[in-house]
Amino acid sequence: MARMTSAVRVTSLLVVTLFVARCAPAPAPAAPPAPVSVVEATIPDLQAAMADGRVTSRQLVEQYLVRIGRYENDLNAAVAINPRALDEADARDRERAAGQVRGPLHGIPIALKDNIHTTSMPTSGGALRFKGFVPPYAATITTLLEEAGAVILAKTTMSELAGYTAGAPTSAPGNYNGAVGHAFNPYDPRPDPRPDTFDGRGAMTPAGSSSGSGTAANLWAANVGTETAGSILGPSNVSMLAGIKPTVGRLSRWGIVPITADQDTAGPMARTVTDAAILLGAMEGTAPDPNDPATSRCTAPPNRDYTAFLDANALKGARIGIPRAFYYDAITLGGESRGGLDKDQRAAMDEAIATLRAQGAEVIDVAIPSIVDTNPRQHIATWSFCGGATEVRGKDDDCTIVVKYGMKRDFNRWLDSLGEAAPVKTLSELRAWNRANEKAGAIRYGQSRLDIADEVDLERDRPRYERDRARDLELTTTRGIDAVMAEHRLDALLFPGSSGAGLAARPGYPSVIVPFARVPNAPTPAFPEGFDAQPVPFGVSFTGLACAEPRLIGLAYAFEQATKRRVPPPAFP
Repeated sequence: MARMTSAVRVTSLLVVTLFVARCAPAPAPAAPPAPVSVVEATIPDLQAAMADGRVTSRQLVEQYLVRIGRYENDLNAAVAINPRALDEADARDRERAAGQVRGPLHGIPIALKDNIHTTSMPTSGGALRFKGFVPPYAATITTLLEEAGAVILAKTTMSELAGYTAGAPTSAPGNYNGAVGHAFNPYDPRPDPRPDTFDGRGAMTPAGSSSGSGTAANLWAANVGTETAGSILGPSNVSMLAGIKPTVGRLSRWGIVPITADQDTAGPMARTVTDAAILLGAMEGTAPDPNDPATSRCTAPPNRDYTAFLDANALKGARIGIPRAFYYDAITLGGESRGGLDKDQRAAMDEAIATLRAQGAEVIDVAIPSIVDTNPRQHIATWSFCGGATEVRGKDDDCTIVVKYGMKRDFNRWLDSLGEAAPVKTLSELRAWNRANEKAGAIRYGQSRLDIADEVDLERDRPRYERDRARDLELTTTRGIDAVMAEHRLDALLFPGSSGAGLAARPGYPSVIVPFARVPNAPTPAFPEGFDAQPVPFGVSFTGLACAEPRLIGLAYAFEQATKRRVPPPAFP
């Protein structure tokens, strides 16, 4: 029922948009025929077609709207459609006709995650209380994208409050929220048939909370996600997308519903590294954002142009570290086996490593100190963020409180920034509203993460927060990425899929993921006999030190050009 409701909602928006378009005065200049298909078209492809007069921005928007109308019922990828999208495309076409092209995103339709403020569409953050809420100001990156000429076509489905609502014992599946329900992976959008998970979720997860489903299915040219600990890399991994999780602070977070400023960042998700690089440059300011002090951390490249680093020979002579323990090979910790790859994933990574060598890279097996430490108290795998009902005050000594502390601190700051427009004034008010509206679907899976965040006392718990933050950084930098990068003079670490996201998240380090393989979708417990599960996409991630995006983009591009493994989802031609 949730999927049909979504289809009705978005189809209604499409009908209104197209009706207004028919009634509006004809744009100038008159649009030529549109022989150009948007399916698998890259941003440079679309720009070349517009420059040659083979297609207009309006026609691109119309094509994408038709695809949304055709496939939205299967994917639930779009929360909202911009009712002004066609008007904005017309304006970009008039500018082009007058010789005013703003840049490589001029007239390109893209989507934003639904926690990024827009004033042309609501921003719910996936929370039922915020459904239909139009914020009083746009996010800095929204403004930058519009200034770059992008047409913000839609908002994407996301996990409720980016996944920090329902943790153990009843964790919500990725890309579910109380406002619009489940989103689905285009590589297998069928419902999960297993009895224990027969709640409407998909058989193949879309992962994280930045739905890449619409980009993978060509409902728009690219999308912007956000990540705290895996919500750009994870969805990109299982949607055969190229994703860039930037250094925390490279892009402004002003106007984005937060989890914690210690780890939050926006970032691009696209079908190619080139498209992701173009989108990244458009989102970066020319100067630090006064509303986000962290934006002084990195310096933008000349003209904010990351395409200058797209070098097909970038792997030649590069030193790439392979962190075997835990990420590739299982380890024993506290008497338990942890981590490691299955045989199909291992075969994919063996092939990826062979490709690196064939392209001239020097591949070095490395050991991350905090991963190979035999003392569980000094091991990063035993030090996760507090995220469930059992990790309340007094029972949270074995997890870092950085995320729940940051959620209390930064979510309330964000509510303050909304002024009188805020639907609730505090996290406590939101929790109370959720409880009162539980029967309406506000918290189908509970709100244990909001509960443990709201019990934080920002003054009394600050010393504990600072100790935990210091320990996070010690395990992930001093005895983590920094240590191994320095010891072996590495350009990057290579992680299977999005498995390195958690390690890089705490210091806010960048990663770039590239589509590569598809492996069996074989969950535990198994699918019932007779259910023909489709193979799940599986990428590779290049991770480096702070502000290393230019080098990582070059490496990822070289790997992409040497492999070119992206396959569009067959069910969405």
